[in-house]
Amino acid sequence: MSPAAAEPEDVPTPAVTRHFVDHRELLFSVVYNMLGSVADTEDVLQETWLSWSGRNRRAPLAEIDNPRAYLVRIAVNHALARQAVIASRRETYVGPWLPEPLVTEATTGLAPDSADHSARGDAVSLAMLVVLETLTPLERAVFVLHEVFGYPHTEIAGMLDRTPASVRQLAHRARAHVHARRPRYRAHPRVRREATERFVEAALGGDIGALMEILAPDVTVWIDGGGARQAAGLRPVHGREKAARMLAGYATRRTGDMDVHYRRVNGDDAAVLFTDDAPYAVMVMDLTPDGDRVRGVYVVTNPAKLTHVRADDEDPEQAPAQ
Repeated sequence: MSPAAAEPEDVPTPAVTRHFVDHRELLFSVVYNMLGSVADTEDVLQETWLSWSGRNRRAPLAEIDNPRAYLVRIAVNHALARQAVIASRRETYVGPWLPEPLVTEATTGLAPDSADHSARGDAVSLAMLVVLETLTPLERAVFVLHEVFGYPHTEIAGMLDRTPASVRQLAHRARAHVHARRPRYRAHPRVRREATERFVEAALGGDIGALMEILAPDVTVWIDGGGARQAAGLRPVHGREKAARMLAGYATRRTGDMDVHYRRVNGDDAAVLFTDDAPYAVMVMDLTPDGDRVRGVYVVTNPAKLTHVRADDEDPEQAPAQ
């Protein structure tokens, strides 16, 4: 029997595998920004691979003019189908739901000329993802593809099987909705970092006076424990006085030692709390445009959303909790 005859018919060709691997990071970024969940994103990428490899067993790869665009189209449509499952799951979720944080080292960043990592401004920040949750699935898909990754409306129309006119209308609604809730101007990174450290020191130290100084009057605090860990409440807390009291009380109820690692979370400065080298919480602060006050606090303590977070014993940004 010849080697060709012995090879299973369902084994993808090297070219098919290479195209998928080469664009996997792009696919992950697109789908994650549509879903806000690493686990669901990984499932969608698996479905995308099965669709991609199956299609190329039925027809030659040479018939696809643009494999990158074809893969993005497959992934986007699988992500839209996944939205129904996620919406059903959210109906029984305990407390506020926040996107799953993507944690990287504070000193590392994406290469500015990396096409598959292209993300403009704060479009992928945790605060922005919370805003994107208020869009319809189609509006979110169009916003992510156009505003974050720069796809033209005509190409998005082909991906979604919509007319260019309908895509432009979706884009207009989504952009107006997002820009009304997220200012385009952001403070200098050094200012944001200093404000983040001041807030973390005050919050973990239970210093109400310091919290009152750094919190904006209209601040909102979200704590996502998913019912797995005790949180301060089942709803977001609005207003400076309530937020300061809640955060200070949360600090005084804390038991055991914690280490604070300053990391980048979805591109923003943030604090990751560890107990015995296990992740306990991720804290992300959304600052006012000038960077002097905190207007939003996002705390993820749900262990299921922290499985990808790892401690680094050599992290130079590590500091003990007060």
